[in-house]
Amino acid sequence: MTAAKPARRGRPGYDLESLLTVAVKLFNERGYDGTSMEDLSKKLGITKSAIYHHVPSKEEMLRLAVDRALDGLFAVADEVAEADGPAIDRLERLVRGSVEVLVDRLPFVTLLLRVRGNTKVERAALARRREFDRIVTDLVKAAEAEGDVRPDVDPAVTSRLLFGMVNSLIEWYRPRGGASAQELADALCKIAFTGLRQS
Repeated sequence: MTAAKPARRGRPGYDLESLLTVAVKLFNERGYDGTSMEDLSKKLGITKSAIYHHVPSKEEMLRLAVDRALDGLFAVADEVAEADGPAIDRLERLVRGSVEVLVDRLPFVTLLLRVRGNTKVERAALARRREFDRIVTDLVKAAEAEGDVRPDVDPAVTSRLLFGMVNSLIEWYRPRGGASAQELADALCKIAFTGLRQS
């Protein structure tokens, strides 16, 4: 029986996942427009042609990154759409699930929330965000119709304020040593659904 060959040492290779992780970090630090393929190759320590082996363009990396965030949010929305129960409970589940996605995919959601529509990929991402916003607004309307949400605030405003709180997490939440996704979701839902005022 022959001994197994020792693993080769040296600079590790990059797969698409690790390349995307580095790219998203740079996009968040420098902005998508401010990051060149040359910047990426220097940061990765590989040639531009090695990057192109995995992905055809910088724009495709952006698409993969924002889709990672959006696909997570829409998976939660689909799960909520299939659930039974009062709209207010489904709305809370959507908020909780969105917090979990944000914590789990923080760099990707951060990038998504910073796109401005300067490219075709960014415009497609913004269109999907508007679709998600409509889902939230429809749930707020349904909860209002069921008598569980106050009727004197426009449902679109309510949904924007609600997800303004969720989205603000990208500005201050840090995974290491911070609250868990569950703790964040609990705190946010207490404030949003019960309110700050002591009963």
